[in-house]
Amino acid sequence: MNTKIALGYGLFAAVLQGFAALPALSAEAYPARPVRFIVPYPPGGTTDLVARGIADKLSTRYGQQFVVDNRGGASTIIGTDLMAKSAPDGYTIGLITQTTMSINPHVVQKLPYDTVRDLAPVTQVVYFPYVIAAHPSVPFSSLKDMITYAKGKPGTLTYGTPGTASTNHLGGALLENLAGIKLLHVPFKGAGPAMNAVLGGQVNLIITGAATVMPHAQAGRTKVIAFAAEKRHPNWPDIPSTGEAGLKDYEAGTWFGIVTRGGTPRAAINSLNREIINAVTNTDLKERLTKVGFDVRTQSPEAFGKYMSEDRALIARIIKTADIKLD
Repeated sequence: MNTKIALGYGLFAAVLQGFAALPALSAEAYPARPVRFIVPYPPGGTTDLVARGIADKLSTRYGQQFVVDNRGGASTIIGTDLMAKSAPDGYTIGLITQTTMSINPHVVQKLPYDTVRDLAPVTQVVYFPYVIAAHPSVPFSSLKDMITYAKGKPGTLTYGTPGTASTNHLGGALLENLAGIKLLHVPFKGAGPAMNAVLGGQVNLIITGAATVMPHAQAGRTKVIAFAAEKRHPNWPDIPSTGEAGLKDYEAGTWFGIVTRGGTPRAAINSLNREIINAVTNTDLKERLTKVGFDVRTQSPEAFGKYMSEDRALIARIIKTADIKLD
């Protein structure tokens, strides 16, 4: 063979090898540029606290900025739609909640995206446990006595929530179903107004985060009836659980997780899963999250997908049983 031709073939083969190696190099280098981190809530809330804590750790770990982008509104739909329509390359991730993934598909008639098809699970990050608390004037201090009172006066005991179809509302609906009682739901425009209504005595009860209630309970402005779980919580060991009172299979709270665009390369998802789990379990971030009332919970992408599927089915049953509809 002509020497020049042989050299030409050799050079061509080397170039092909170089191109073939590019995907592997790109995967190893992820992320090679800043990553957009969408939070479908306004700044300043608990979701923002979690997202910014994770973003800070990921930015340090990867050497690339994870830029938090708050896109609140329409019960998380605006921000979630941005995630669902982003490029499937791992350069847009988002913090999602139980509202986004389990509630909205059952109460919003036409979502502009499919949560299963368009969003790829990375990992759950935290669970926010709830307590049942009351204004000090109510004539009971235990869950058993509360249930007895509610059965004697059906539909008169009120509880406030941040809105219809909120996780707090679903917690109340499940409580009614399992305890065989009838409460009166009073929706407000946000968690703050609902808590203030309990403090002012305008409503009797609230089902909300333990960290939100405890400062008021310590000051004597509310009293905690029970922790909404099967067992007592290690952060609040003095609070009896609903399970102790005989209310089996009752748990009220909400969870946050991380997703990216459906179709994102698995290498990027695996990398994000590994680094996010490390951020919330092996750094000072875990202590900060625990201190404000979160339980850190993480999974593999597959386990998180399964968890969300099961949660959607549970929420669907609660919504159907309670006949919950958005106004």
